[in-house]
Amino acid sequence: MSHIVTLESHLAKCAQENPALAAACEGVAAAAAASAELSLLIGLGSLAGATGATVGRNTDGDQQKALDVRAQEIFMRHLREAPVAAIASEEADEWLLLDAEKPLAVAFDPLDGSSNIDSNMSIGTIFSIRPATGAANPFAGPGSGQIAAGFVVYGPQTTLALTLGSGVDIFTLDRRDQTWRLTAERVRIPAGATEYAINASNYRHWEEPVRTYIDDCLNGSEGPRAKDFNMRWIGSLVAEAYRILNRGGVFLYPGDMRKGYAEGRLRLLYEAHPIGFIVEQAGGLASTGRARILDLAATSVHQRTPFIFGAAVKVQHIDRLHASPTNRADMSPLFGRRGLFRS
Repeated sequence: MSHIVTLESHLAKCAQENPALAAACEGVAAAAAASAELSLLIGLGSLAGATGATVGRNTDGDQQKALDVRAQEIFMRHLREAPVAAIASEEADEWLLLDAEKPLAVAFDPLDGSSNIDSNMSIGTIFSIRPATGAANPFAGPGSGQIAAGFVVYGPQTTLALTLGSGVDIFTLDRRDQTWRLTAERVRIPAGATEYAINASNYRHWEEPVRTYIDDCLNGSEGPRAKDFNMRWIGSLVAEAYRILNRGGVFLYPGDMRKGYAEGRLRLLYEAHPIGFIVEQAGGLASTGRARILDLAATSVHQRTPFIFGAAVKVQHIDRLHASPTNRADMSPLFGRRGLFRS
């Protein structure tokens, strides 16, 4: 880049070029300010207290860490100062009406991957912005109704992947002055990467289409894919998504046969919807294996969904396996070794 572009100037330009996005830009600015503040707190680690200590469980039954609570407080404070009518959060029982006259509805996970806090691994924030249409429930529509989405990774660098519906840009937090600076424009997911991310310890619980896909990867150059693959699993959705934006590959968190896992464990409204929007804006696809993520509408704040995303050709292949799991011709060595229908 010939000159430094800050998030502030980027949002101002977007709002000027498209006044319909002006409120969304203010919402993004509030989320980014909250993330910058949270990044400072996370960077202190145990110097900020026992941030990884379990303090209870949230409404969906997951362990709630002290830092989850602090993150929720920080985001609520910033979002109340933005043009936000309603919020939905992982850390709240139901969505909350702030001001019915405001134009935005924001769904967010203030601290994704909090089980990694004490391991000093990457954690993050995810947010989704849609119009507050005056409907009884502003979060009831499909994911395609989003007008902006982003996720932040708190790692060696603090990075923000952002879309306002016209591509994906990445900003890095300059910790010297707490300014977000543009570091990558119009990111596109590479198509040919040989990496996949899945929790392989659940193999015995998966449906046949998922097993088939992973078996083909494990068979490597001697199998129908005729190439070797590497598995990655960080256990942090934002870190997995950031890697795929930069290096390609595919992420799978399928539903499985365990009690309570039929619909996976990731949340549709504030995890799959925003990540799916960002992935599609970067040229990839996001699916349940049977349906496009952005076509789905949440019937409850904490609704779960199977979630598969990454390079388009890989997600399409997994979708085909779900549509025709017994179609052995699609899995035959003849097709695989000649490279047809494989990715």
